[in-house]
Amino acid sequence: MLNAVLTALRDIPTPPFRAVLWKSIGLTLALLAVVWIGTWAAADHFAAALPDGWRTAAEWLAGILLFVGLGFLVAPVTALFAGLYADEVAEVVERTRYSADRPGVSQPLMTGLVAALRFTGFVVLVNIAMLPLLFLPGVNVPIFLTVNAYLLGREYFEQVAMRFRPPAAARAFRSAHSGKVMLGGLTIALLLAVPIVNILTPLYATALMVHVVKLAERQERA
Repeated sequence: MLNAVLTALRDIPTPPFRAVLWKSIGLTLALLAVVWIGTWAAADHFAAALPDGWRTAAEWLAGILLFVGLGFLVAPVTALFAGLYADEVAEVVERTRYSADRPGVSQPLMTGLVAALRFTGFVVLVNIAMLPLLFLPGVNVPIFLTVNAYLLGREYFEQVAMRFRPPAAARAFRSAHSGKVMLGGLTIALLLAVPIVNILTPLYATALMVHVVKLAERQERA
């Protein structure tokens, strides 16, 4: 597992990974800019109806909440767009690290888009539900890491596994190797918890799970 983690980290600075990262960041910034402009225009419209004394305070509060909210959305939105290029990342890893193995089969574009939307929405909702844990020091971090390790590990592993087997078989394969998947998911959750750096999460997670899938396959053949 350690070798899989280190190999995935070494792959991130390579040109193919950087190309996916820049495309994901560009789409993310464009979407967040649209959200910012639209939300700010709506807030300004409602603030205009307030008395002068309240209007300035309302605008400041709206700006702060909008800034924090967009900061929270950076990672999941980047994950959404990067998910559209997950097969591209997996193909690079397979081609450069496992050229002698049978290559995986990419999912149809719409299938990948629906899966990315579903997973991103689910992760956002789960993490919003866990926000009250911020007020429980000593408990919040372990719960955050455990929940996200399970969710992220499961999703990224199955996403890679489905390049080689049907969905039901991919889920069974993941269950049979749940320990490795959870451990890999924990490293993904740790990266996700680091601001700014967490935009690398989808690239790292996809590369890592290619290695984990290959490791699990070798162990089953042994």
